[in-house]
Amino acid sequence: MLELDTNTHSVFLLYYHLVLVVKYRRKVFDSIISNRAKVIFEYIMPKYKITLMEWNHDIDHVHILFRSHPKSEISKFINVYKSASSRLLKKEFPQIRLKLWKEYFWSQSFCLLTAGGAPLSIIKQYIESQGNE
Repeated sequence: MLELDTNTHSVFLLYYHLVLVVKYRRKVFDSIISNRAKVIFEYIMPKYKITLMEWNHDIDHVHILFRSHPKSEISKFINVYKSASSRLLKKEFPQIRLKLWKEYFWSQSFCLLTAGGAPLSIIKQYIESQGNE
């Protein structure tokens, strides 16, 4: 059984898969830098009613699975996170500046996908069957 989130007037379950890529796909991530990026994410997320579910990295990008509230301003959260983490990671890990000589850490673009729940074909079939006995 799914554990749904609730507030006063609604029930919801919103999962997102976010992929953030380092500018120019520079190979800067290791476990230490990824863990610090995760801590920054966890520090910012409560203000936006976001809950981290899973985090992992490759050498040039991170994958993040999170839950959110319907009123969460997800694009604003992502921009705040990218800005804060860029500034802090470059300050705390000077070796990053050797690979990223300009001001940006993250690529301007990102990938955000909804995740979880039933496949679209099942949802479509369910909606089509409404009103039929």
